[in-house]
Amino acid sequence: MSEVEVVPAGYDQGLYNADLAPVPASKRTWTTYNYASLWVAMSVCIPTYMLASGLIAGGMSWKQAIGTILLGNLIVLVPMVLNAHAGAKYGIPFPVYVRASFGVRGANVPAVLRALVACGWFGIQCWIGGHAIHSMLAVLWPGIASYPGAIWVCFFSFWLLNILVIWRGVESIRYLQGVSAPFMLTVGLLLLWWISRKAGGLGPVLSSPSKFQTTGSFLRFFVPSLTGMVGFWATVALNIPDFTRYAKSQKAQMLGQALGLPAAMTIYSFIGVAVTSASVVIFGEPIWDPVALLGRFNEPLIASIALVALLIATLNTNVAANVVSPSNDFSNLNPRLISFRTGGLITGVIGIAMMPWKLLSDFNSYIFGWLVGYSGLLGPIAGVMIADYFVIRKSRLVVADLYRRDGVYEYARGFNYRALVALAAGVIVALVGLFVPSLRWLYDYAWFVGFFVAGAVYCALMRRSDVG
Repeated sequence: MSEVEVVPAGYDQGLYNADLAPVPASKRTWTTYNYASLWVAMSVCIPTYMLASGLIAGGMSWKQAIGTILLGNLIVLVPMVLNAHAGAKYGIPFPVYVRASFGVRGANVPAVLRALVACGWFGIQCWIGGHAIHSMLAVLWPGIASYPGAIWVCFFSFWLLNILVIWRGVESIRYLQGVSAPFMLTVGLLLLWWISRKAGGLGPVLSSPSKFQTTGSFLRFFVPSLTGMVGFWATVALNIPDFTRYAKSQKAQMLGQALGLPAAMTIYSFIGVAVTSASVVIFGEPIWDPVALLGRFNEPLIASIALVALLIATLNTNVAANVVSPSNDFSNLNPRLISFRTGGLITGVIGIAMMPWKLLSDFNSYIFGWLVGYSGLLGPIAGVMIADYFVIRKSRLVVADLYRRDGVYEYARGFNYRALVALAAGVIVALVGLFVPSLRWLYDYAWFVGFFVAGAVYCALMRRSDVG
């Protein structure tokens, strides 16, 4: 059976192409291992490391940092598994799934919001990868760092490598995850062993106390940090159907995610925490950027091996987490003209335009600006999606109507204005703390506030209508 035949007669070509079509049962081949290894490979990356090291640089002890990261990932696992259900049940990607709640045309609003955040992440990962290449060359050939524009050549070289992987398609992602996931964890543990020896063992490394002397001062740092931990995977919590549409069963995706996400994030975060703590012992200051840290050691072989490992991890995470969804989202804007590959190219160009070097200027910009800020946009989308699928529709969708006009998801000329109002309410309430100092706590809890406000408003509006 061809992919076109999966969609019943009468579908609208403005809502359909082969990349957006439901995946037939014969092609749903991803197992528990595929999903667990997907999360291991996506978690083992420099942004995860910097997430953990940023908490240490901000003053947390290693126990407080690891506890914050574990709690955040257990929380985000809930919407992750809930949104994954529709993908595994119906074989549909995120931009098609979200048509049920926002309408067949209104779905472009949350899809583009989520895609723009992914473009920012794509640019961040490419900048990190380019910086790693530059640092590796500087270790092997010190004079390279003095060449004007060398960092930009490295950046665009790594960007081009990502684009080449995108061109090969989604199946190349599964191959990369399955092969590299065990290797990357091993390399991370070797890096921890090596630097802890430099610092005199794990004892001195993990003995640094928290800098927070009172419960109040700790909570002021902990609350937005926890929101940042949730925000870290808030993007994938929306577009997880892009992956679970290939699942052999609900059990495969649920078990794979439950085993992979919290464990991988916590283990690799511990490496980031411990290595950053070791940098305090060795250099007298916390160095939260692993690329900069490796540049401090005059051991070319060790540095080169570690930087190559970081490049592989960055490539894996970037293509899997930051390309699949925006490519589908941009394709959803005009399925006849924009394919998965074209959407990937658009992602790459916008990623450069968002100037990732500024987003990574310091840990405050990274965690409290970037992560917490965009979580206030994505939390409300998740709230509407989950409320619609589980509360309003009881997990029942009419798949054919997701691909045609004048069906049950047409609403008002393709827009469900109730969903858009709920989304706007969630975003406004979540981000108002940026502009009203006395309400700063709303911004500190941006993802949570936006999620619950948008979900509650959506349920109230839908139950007062004759829709659903």
